[in-house]
Amino acid sequence: MIQKKVCMVGVFGTGKTSLVQQFVHTKFTDKYHSTVGVKIDRKVVNVAGTDVTLVLWDLAGRDSSEDIGASYLKGAHGIIYVGDGTRRDTVVQLDDLLRVATAAAGAVPSVTALNKIDLTDQWALSVEDYQALVKRGGLFRTSAKTGEGVEAMFLQLATWLVAPKAGA
Repeated sequence: MIQKKVCMVGVFGTGKTSLVQQFVHTKFTDKYHSTVGVKIDRKVVNVAGTDVTLVLWDLAGRDSSEDIGASYLKGAHGIIYVGDGTRRDTVVQLDDLLRVATAAAGAVPSVTALNKIDLTDQWALSVEDYQALVKRGGLFRTSAKTGEGVEAMFLQLATWLVAPKAGA
């Protein structure tokens, strides 16, 4: 069995923990509990007939990219960047988070979760913000609350971890 370390990166309150809980346990809670340090979960997925254990490192949300805890990112095989569509600042900070995470983990496969798709009527993104995320590639619109896009996002990253995409 293959085991891959995947780190969840984003600022406070973007839904990193909720995405992991939805993926691993198929559950969502409205109660917000801030992650302290790192919380680790595991889930086995099957990619092209191969069982892959995703070891999910849910890193504490940060106020700035300089705080993301580079030591937690060392040895990561993949990264999920999480932004909250209802809070533009969390999406704008993704470029800085990408820079810091790449310096710590290297150029590993990654996806971006634009979370809270269930609240699109409250989204605070401009067309340009959204297009920049699309251009970067690996964008998934997710809802930790409803589960929309969550499984697909994790499975796509797992696929890239087993058989890296061209240019990754």
